[in-house]
Amino acid sequence: MTSKERTKIALSRKIPDRVPMCADFVPEVRKKLIEHFKAADYYEMLVKLGCDVLVAGAGIGASFYYSTDDEYVCPWGCTWKYFRNDTGSYTEIINHPLADDEDGKKLAAYRTPDPNSDEVIAPLRDVITRYGQTHYICGFLACTIFEASWYLHGLQDTITDMMERPEYVNALFDKVMDFSLQAGLRFIDEGVDMIWLGDDVGMQHGMMMSPNTWREFLKPRLKKLIDAFKAKNPDVLIAYHSCGYIMPIIDELIEVGVDVLNPIQPRSMDPAVVKKEFGDRLSFWAAIDIQETLPRGTIEQIRDEVLLRRKTIGEGGGYLMGPAHNVQSDTSVENILALFKAASELATY
Repeated sequence: MTSKERTKIALSRKIPDRVPMCADFVPEVRKKLIEHFKAADYYEMLVKLGCDVLVAGAGIGASFYYSTDDEYVCPWGCTWKYFRNDTGSYTEIINHPLADDEDGKKLAAYRTPDPNSDEVIAPLRDVITRYGQTHYICGFLACTIFEASWYLHGLQDTITDMMERPEYVNALFDKVMDFSLQAGLRFIDEGVDMIWLGDDVGMQHGMMMSPNTWREFLKPRLKKLIDAFKAKNPDVLIAYHSCGYIMPIIDELIEVGVDVLNPIQPRSMDPAVVKKEFGDRLSFWAAIDIQETLPRGTIEQIRDEVLLRRKTIGEGGGYLMGPAHNVQSDTSVENILALFKAASELATY
């Protein structure tokens, strides 16, 4: 069974030979794994590691490590800066191009990157050319509406304006949404198996905004995107990402056409409970804890969690296993290899 076949079966909520795998890593970990496997590049490393799903794409979410310069401006006009910690580094936005836009002139003049440009399409096309026959290919467009907007406008300003200047926020959300719409339609033309949308609207134990606010600003736009993608190709699956606790809106994500929910952050929502409540209508992706188990757990604890996920959220199919976010620089290569070894041995049907 190829990786593509395995994943298609699993995400159709049927039972393959084993649970398929997918993972991504911050740059420090990518480098270590490429060296470990003596791989020519990132995607060759993922294949050698045992990933069944390969992700490539575009959008503002691709700007986190766009450059190795200490400070850089991404194609969306945000200024990013690297900050160091004990094990590696991370980036944060230090200048939002649409900050302090009281009269709306900045927004009126702003243009997103061209969704049809080679910079947007070429990385995905390359992965499909190399691995599209053997592996399941996912087109990444996360940070789709809300996150892209607040990266541009600032989080505090965006949340405040959702209450006080909804006309501004509606125009902002529509502008950034159109990039994902056009890019996603191109991704379908290129032959992706799945499109990955998403916006972080959950926190560790609650939502970042009320469900009613989400319904007003984000739900109808998400439906518009998914309707367009499904009209273009009814067989393309739609994955949706939000970190944190989002139980109050999962039913409505299903309603607007989401097929696969990511990442089921296990210290925010119990994957077994999510599976029990929604597993007849939804498939799931990730759910392996990166807050404690993967960075600080023993090999046996990692194996125990793999087996737990297989027996709960993975029961009966409908599960793509992986870390519940990009694996961070505090995680050892040994623990990552242990995760994939455990999956191959314990996550079988």
